[in-house]
Amino acid sequence: MKTLKNILVVAVMALMIYNCKTETQPELKTVSTETTAVKSSLDPNATYAKAEFTIEGMTCEIGCAKTIEKKLAKMEGVKSAKVDFGKKLAMVEYDDARVNTTLLEETVKKTGGTYSVKEMRTVESFEAKKACAEDCNNDCCKNKTEAEKMACKESCKKACCAEKA
Repeated sequence: MKTLKNILVVAVMALMIYNCKTETQPELKTVSTETTAVKSSLDPNATYAKAEFTIEGMTCEIGCAKTIEKKLAKMEGVKSAKVDFGKKLAMVEYDDARVNTTLLEETVKKTGGTYSVKEMRTVESFEAKKACAEDCNNDCCKNKTEAEKMACKESCKKACCAEKA
């Protein structure tokens, strides 16, 4: 039994010595990688328009709003796209020679069957006028009759109320 144990120990040691490498330099492998230059599809001489619209049917910020934002941003001719889930508002800057509001609406609808575009409008700059108007209604015109609301808007110092008056 002792002899079998000694033979087994010698065999294991022989395997370890035989399999262990004495080289100190690591093995180098070269891997080729391809790099492709990303061409900007934006024309610096183009005329860019800005559109704001509400999106109905969104149920979450990451799954819905961010997905729509990415789809809009990837469109050829779109310079920037931002979707605000809380306000249900999309703001897109695009090359008006390559993209139009119909294409923007179709892209939103193709992103998911439940999304619909409302209140599409072109704007000079992105301002959350809808949110401002809601703030005005919440702050100074809440729980009032129509006559009181009109008087409230006239006395309100907020810019959104001043635009309506």
